[in-house]
Amino acid sequence: MPSTFATGPRSRWLALIVLCAGMLMVVLDGSIVTVALPAIQRDLNFSPSSLTWTVNAYMIAFGGLLLLAGRLGDLIGRKRMLLAGLAVFVVASLLCGLAGSAEMLIATRFLQGVGGAMFSAVSLGMIVTLFTEPSERARAIGAFAFTGAVGASIGQVLGGVLTDALGWHWVFLINLPIGVAAALLAVPLLENDRGLGLGKGADALGAALVTSGVMLGVYAIVQAEQYGWTSGRTLGLVALALALIAGFVVRQATAARPLLPLRVFRARNVWGSNLIQMLVLGALFSFQIHIALYMQGVLEYGATATGLAMLPAALAIGAVSLGFSARLISRFGERAILLCGLVLLLAARLLLIRLPVDGTYVVDLLPVMLLTAGGGLVLPALTALGMSGARPEDAGVTSGLFNTTQQIGAALGVAALSTLAASRAEHLAAEGAQAASALTGGYHLAFVVGAGLLAAGVALTALVLKKPAPGKPGKVTATSPATATPPATATTV
Repeated sequence: MPSTFATGPRSRWLALIVLCAGMLMVVLDGSIVTVALPAIQRDLNFSPSSLTWTVNAYMIAFGGLLLLAGRLGDLIGRKRMLLAGLAVFVVASLLCGLAGSAEMLIATRFLQGVGGAMFSAVSLGMIVTLFTEPSERARAIGAFAFTGAVGASIGQVLGGVLTDALGWHWVFLINLPIGVAAALLAVPLLENDRGLGLGKGADALGAALVTSGVMLGVYAIVQAEQYGWTSGRTLGLVALALALIAGFVVRQATAARPLLPLRVFRARNVWGSNLIQMLVLGALFSFQIHIALYMQGVLEYGATATGLAMLPAALAIGAVSLGFSARLISRFGERAILLCGLVLLLAARLLLIRLPVDGTYVVDLLPVMLLTAGGGLVLPALTALGMSGARPEDAGVTSGLFNTTQQIGAALGVAALSTLAASRAEHLAAEGAQAASALTGGYHLAFVVGAGLLAAGVALTALVLKKPAPGKPGKVTATSPATATPPATATTV
């Protein structure tokens, strides 16, 4: 395949700036909406459980389409896929900002996830193609990862400021100037690549099966609050979702060009790391949402104050992942650092279980924010361990799998824990509890379940994962800090 970029040093680094700008937009959108959720709920009359669809619709589309988008990028050309992804994301952001109903916002958030998947599925692969010298590649990937940390950090603060000053619509409209600027710069800076041609094939059926299965599973969980966890409707939807996912597995075993060759699961570190990642991301994303709702719904913080209150957690994760994780992993090994990070996250969730109705920030919340720095150890170590079991010819699809389980784990965790919290709060309110006490009780249950997910991650790390052998891909990955940015993409499926 022809070179993706102009080969001059200046052109390569300018192209990197374009890719980082686009990723900043995608990552920013993942965190900026969190603080605006209460305002969105009030304005569009979301129920507590259906509100999670403003997050889940984005993550489901993003995670479900990454593998297919990466393969299509190989077939039609990565520049075309990247520009199309930017266009879809910008248009969807405009429609989100103009949404006048809950249904329209959920639909346009799904469209945003489609655009985010199209962009993200090819961006990191383009960087690897552009920077072939090891030290330059490390610097480039480090800059790309730092963009993710910055986006996650400023998103919550910017979301609060925009919501208070201009309204929640602007947390989506802010994407327009960033996306348009990135697209205008990408046209002259990124060289055209012809791709392999659509005749090489893409497993559209496999992508449809896995995406519809995940969507239906999340929908069943969210609707369980209304119909009951053991109702025929809920159990039937869950059974259908599992059948679709089983169909995806069968399809991958029989397809000539599968999205996800099943041989990648022969390595214990691959399937173990992906399973642990789903548990961890489910706990982390639900924490982000529920702690923001607690501060605004119980402590009566404003949107700006909530964003500022959550900033130490994002900064701590970014600082640890960018400044310390690679050196610690190099010295003590991925498995030991992963265990250490998981224990820190578990300690933070255990502190949240005792969160009072009249909590204070310094005593009850700040220690939790600082302990969340464990995420800066967990994500790089997980990525390194997961890639350590991949054969060289499967490196692309294995990294694409990691992107996918990130999004699916986050979506399922948010849906399940939010539904449990809403059900518990309604039960307590029906028993006569005050609104603030009922909400806090619901969040307590979510934090308990989140702690259970992290405890399961600790157990799996100790029992399943093994230290990578010298020279495995995980050692290479560990030098590149991982953040909320997808750690790699499926560009070589």
